[in-house]
Amino acid sequence: MTRHLTEVTVVGDDKTGIIASVTTLLFEHGINIEDLDQAVRGGVFRMTMHVDTSEMTCTEAELREALSDLGAELGQDIRVRFPADRETQTIAVLVTKESHCLERLFEAWASGHLDADISVVIGNHDDLEPLAEQYDVPFHDIGDEKGVPDEEELLEHLDAYDADLIVLARYMRILSPNVVFRYEDRIINIHPSLLPAFPGAEAYRQAREEGVRIAGVTAHYVTTDLDQGPIITQRAFDAPPGASTEELERRGQPLEAEALLEAVKLHLDDAVSVYHGRTEVRDDVDPGKYQFGLSEEAQALNPDRPVDGLGEIVSDD
Repeated sequence: MTRHLTEVTVVGDDKTGIIASVTTLLFEHGINIEDLDQAVRGGVFRMTMHVDTSEMTCTEAELREALSDLGAELGQDIRVRFPADRETQTIAVLVTKESHCLERLFEAWASGHLDADISVVIGNHDDLEPLAEQYDVPFHDIGDEKGVPDEEELLEHLDAYDADLIVLARYMRILSPNVVFRYEDRIINIHPSLLPAFPGAEAYRQAREEGVRIAGVTAHYVTTDLDQGPIITQRAFDAPPGASTEELERRGQPLEAEALLEAVKLHLDDAVSVYHGRTEVRDDVDPGKYQFGLSEEAQALNPDRPVDGLGEIVSDD
């Protein structure tokens, strides 16, 4: 639905009259609103609109200026992304100390298997700066001595590098609404469980304590609700009886990297979209190009019968 529409985002302190002011301006410029969604979290207002600008009565530059002026008047950050703005994409990767997901993203990028550039790596510790330097990618440490990130500095870097997609490659911090709202449906996280099971911290430990036999990982879009964003890809693995938390983590980390990379590719290929809190796969996507869940080999090992209504009916006659 949104592939060829212009995206308008509005973020700022919650107050009355924002929606009316923005929609009126769009109407006055001959712009039709196709979809509108708004929310408030922690006093921060967010509105995302997908609009048809094909018959607008102004230039793109004039619309940007008009919305910028309105944003200054309302105390809101209003941004516009035209379809052409999304053709060449840049990725900002957020990290803490674990390297496996960042390394897999770099490998795919260096081999030409990512249709975007990794423009910057931002960490709340400096442990992975040498890895970024190895690929000649700028690294910025925004954390204090305890790893608490400066989100204003984070937003400045994301803006400076014009990030189209933010990838949380085991970034062990929760993003505030002030960040999430500005990049709605453009932040992908990898979580070490088969969500919605075991959200939050120490998911591998939770899986071990619950004695699961199948564990897994999930790549999902980030929302203001912790680990509850729309699911993109998942991978599963055996959790042997008696396996330690460390063993589960060892088995899960390669799948974390693969599931995250797959989700990033799906996003960059515009193969998935978010609709009513779920990801929808585009109709013309080749189902054999991506692995959303189990591999074909694993699926083939699952029994396909008996199924209700398909068994033989034995007659008493």
